[in-house]
Amino acid sequence: MPENIEAVGFFKRKDIEISFKRYVQDALSAMALGLFASLLIGLIFKTIGEQMINIPGFTDKTWIVAFLILVGTTAMSMMGPAIGVAVAWALKAPSLVLFASAVTGAMGATFTGFGIDVSGGPAGAFVAVAVGAEFGKMVSKETKVDILVTPAVTLIMGGIAAKLIGPGVGWCMLKLGDAIMIATEWQPFWFGIFIAVIVGLVLTAPISSAALCIMLGLSGLAAGAATVGCCAQMVGFAVISFKDNGVGGLVAQGIGTSMIQVSNIIKHPWILLPPTLAGAILGPISTCVFHMTNNAAGAGMGTSGLVGQIMTLTDMGFTMPIFLKILLLQVALPAIISYIIYAVMRKMDLIHDGDMKLEM
Repeated sequence: MPENIEAVGFFKRKDIEISFKRYVQDALSAMALGLFASLLIGLIFKTIGEQMINIPGFTDKTWIVAFLILVGTTAMSMMGPAIGVAVAWALKAPSLVLFASAVTGAMGATFTGFGIDVSGGPAGAFVAVAVGAEFGKMVSKETKVDILVTPAVTLIMGGIAAKLIGPGVGWCMLKLGDAIMIATEWQPFWFGIFIAVIVGLVLTAPISSAALCIMLGLSGLAAGAATVGCCAQMVGFAVISFKDNGVGGLVAQGIGTSMIQVSNIIKHPWILLPPTLAGAILGPISTCVFHMTNNAAGAGMGTSGLVGQIMTLTDMGFTMPIFLKILLLQVALPAIISYIIYAVMRKMDLIHDGDMKLEM
C-alpha cells in the first residue's frame, strides 16, 4: 500500500494523468490545432497559389504564386513537429520535453514499422509524442544533467513508440477509413446519415473531428457527408441560438466552432437535436443527390474558418455550380432545417429562451 501511495504521489507531482479528458479531450483537441497550424493552413496557401496560375498574368514562376506554394508545401511537411509541440503542450510537458516533442512528432509521422510499409502519419505522431512526453516528464528535473537526460529520454521513448507502435496505429486508422469510404460507396444513403451524424457530434463534443477525419484519411463521398454533418452543427447552432447570442454568437459558432455550446448541451440536451437531425437529413442528400466529395483535411472542419468549403472546392473544382452546391448544402439548408426543427421544439416547450446563451 505505501508503495502505491508513493507511486500515485509521484505521478501527481509530475502531472501525469492517464484519463479520457487528458488524452482525448485535451491532447486530441490540441492535435487539431497543430494540424491547423501546419497541414491545413499549408494546404490552403498551396491551393491559393495553384489557383492563381489560372488568372491571366500569373504563372508558376510569378513570385507571389511561387512563394505561396513554397510556404504551403513547407507548412504541410511540418505536420509532425506541429502535432508534437501541440500534444506535448496539452500534456503539460516542461520546456525540454516540449521542445524534444517536435522531433518525436516528426518521427511518429514519418517512421515506418517492421514489416509495415506505412508511416505513422498523424496518428503515429500522436502516439509517439504521448509516450515520449510522459516518460520525459518522469525524468524532468530529477538529475543534475537535466539538459541531457530529459530530451534524451523523450527522444528515445518517443522514437521507440514511433517505430513499434505508430505505423501499426496509422495503418489501422487508414484501413478503418478505407472501410468507411467503401461502405459509403456501397450504401450512400445509410452511411450518409451515419457519417454526417457521428462526425458532426464529434465536432460539437470536446473532441477533434478534424483530427479524426485526417487520421482516418477520409475522402470522396464519406468526406462530403462528414463535411455536411459538421456544417449542420456549426451553422445550425449559430442560427438557432441567434436570439440568445446575437451576431457575436452567430460568428463564433458559424465560422468558429459549435463546441462552445457543450456546457449548455449538458444542461439542456434537447438543444442538440435540431442541428443533429439537420445533419441526418442532409447526409444522404449530399451522398445520393449532389454527390458531394471532400478531402481528409476539410472533412471534419465544417465551416470553421471556411476550411471545409475551400477544401470542397479544391476537391471538386473551383466552378460556379460547385460553389452553389456548397452554398446550398453547407450553409443555407443547415440553417433552414435546423431552424424549422428548433421552432417546432419551441412550440412543444422543449427548448426555451436562454437555453443556448453563451458567456461571451
